[in-house]
Amino acid sequence: MAILCTIAMRGGSRGVPKKNARMIMGKPLMAYTIEQAFGSELFDHIVVSTDSKEFSDIAKSYGAESWFLRPPELATHEAGKVAVIRHALVESEKNYGVQFDAIVDLDVTSPLRDIDDIKAAYQQFLNEDSDVLITGCNARRNPYFNMVESSEGNVRLVKNHEPPLVRRQDAPQVYDMNASIYVWKREILLREKTLFRNNTSLYVMPEERSIDIDTEIDFEIVEFLLKKKVGMGNA
Repeated sequence: MAILCTIAMRGGSRGVPKKNARMIMGKPLMAYTIEQAFGSELFDHIVVSTDSKEFSDIAKSYGAESWFLRPPELATHEAGKVAVIRHALVESEKNYGVQFDAIVDLDVTSPLRDIDDIKAAYQQFLNEDSDVLITGCNARRNPYFNMVESSEGNVRLVKNHEPPLVRRQDAPQVYDMNASIYVWKREILLREKTLFRNNTSLYVMPEERSIDIDTEIDFEIVEFLLKKKVGMGNA
């Protein structure tokens, strides 16, 4: 199988400015994901999709491939991720003259994942013959038990359950998407706009490897956990 790895990173960021190139423990944030992609030894090509020449140059210095800049309409705050990855796939197939069988996207803002997570997620994708695979972790809050919404003065549970639940342990298991790893079959990525199909799989990761950097506090937490991870010899 021909497998493409995509790594998407816009030049702009609202929560943490230029976070993808921000230094964390001596190297830019993007370097962790690029190095994990190489360490997995799964991919024929590791391609960066960005609208920033600066980010492109940094990515290439760590061995990633980056020869195109993302068009402006796919570099806005409103642009959807699936469309960005689809564009990277189309550009890659034109550039390499290869039709890829599977596409794995690794999010730059999830540097706490392990190389083994990438391998295991892809193996699960194969074993379950999935159309799409996403990753997540056990949710801290459960919409059937202790997540509420307020509308027009009415407060109610986000999800109803019959009979009403009196113990959290009786609520259906739910997960937080951690935006760490996505896997698609080629034809599904090209055709569908949603991740959620009858044949979507979930690879579950522990919470300590599931933090997605979106704020300064997230950045500080990830830096702390990376230092701990390096100290344990697991970087």
